[in-house]
Amino acid sequence: MERNDIQKVTHAPNIRCDKAAEALYIIDQTRLPNEEVFLRLDTAEELYDAIKRLRVRGAPAIGIFAAYALYVLARQIPAEVDFQAELNRCATYLNSARPTAVNLSWALGEMVQEAERRADLPRPALLEALYEKAAAIHADDIAKCTAIAEYGLSLIRDGDGILTHCNAGPLATSRYGTALGPILLGTERGMTLRVFADETRPLLQGARLTSYELERAGVDVTLICDNMASIVMKNGWVQACFVGCDRVAANGDTANKIGTSGVAILAKHYGIPFYVLGPTSTIDRNCPDGAHIPIEERDPEEIRTMWYETPMALPEVKCYNPAFDVTDNELITAIVTEKGICRPPYTESLAALFAAESQERT
Repeated sequence: MERNDIQKVTHAPNIRCDKAAEALYIIDQTRLPNEEVFLRLDTAEELYDAIKRLRVRGAPAIGIFAAYALYVLARQIPAEVDFQAELNRCATYLNSARPTAVNLSWALGEMVQEAERRADLPRPALLEALYEKAAAIHADDIAKCTAIAEYGLSLIRDGDGILTHCNAGPLATSRYGTALGPILLGTERGMTLRVFADETRPLLQGARLTSYELERAGVDVTLICDNMASIVMKNGWVQACFVGCDRVAANGDTANKIGTSGVAILAKHYGIPFYVLGPTSTIDRNCPDGAHIPIEERDPEEIRTMWYETPMALPEVKCYNPAFDVTDNELITAIVTEKGICRPPYTESLAALFAAESQERT
């Protein structure tokens, strides 16, 4: 694939909101890979539903979406209503859609704080400031993804095999992605990389989204069932594992799509580096460890009936359907951020990352 064709995949916007728009536009990820459908969303219920039902997903993308969504809702607040109180109510409502991904609450918090800082402005100027804040969050994620891709690329070599779980590509972020960023950037630069994509049951993000993105970008991708990760590692076909993250605790424990911790355990057994890639906004310094990360439990029908023409289990069979699991920090070789690569002990390296950032600001 030509460089320009690859960039069409890695640079295509999956979230769009014009300043004067009264709506937010996204590609419906639940319809991929067979249909590329853009949705127009303008009500609080539609915006909430898009997050809850995974029409938009991936921690950074959810953050970008949330910032624009709050701007869209801010435009609808009547002049006679207490603006800040109503904005807070909308933010609380959107934040309840998914409790695990910290980017959601982070982005909403950024928008609410911006409104508080600009509270003395006339309504049109206040809305302008909120849009600029949302656009800045979007632009910042593009810069962060590019930096993460560069740092991650330093960890692999031409010809390497890489295993990934779930989807952490452009669809889940703004550009390049996190876990897929080094792969897509390396491909742009002429490297040959082989990727094994776990299908990622029960929602099949690896099958529907990761293999879709990589195939369109001209990457050598092989789709495997989740329970095939061990054999491809044992065969010597995998030199590194790259995964994204939805929340990183202060000690380096990491929440990501269900099944990630199993991949990490296998990688440890076979002596394969296991890398977590994500922006610093996914690091929750107020969360001491993985035991304090809330785990979303989803509808049992995602296991029993979703993707099947007929149910694959009796309706009375109990199902346990956690959306995420936590990978212990001792299984993680390094955490790759836009600020650099952190290695164990993470209580020190993650703290040093933010200490350096604080010094830069002063």
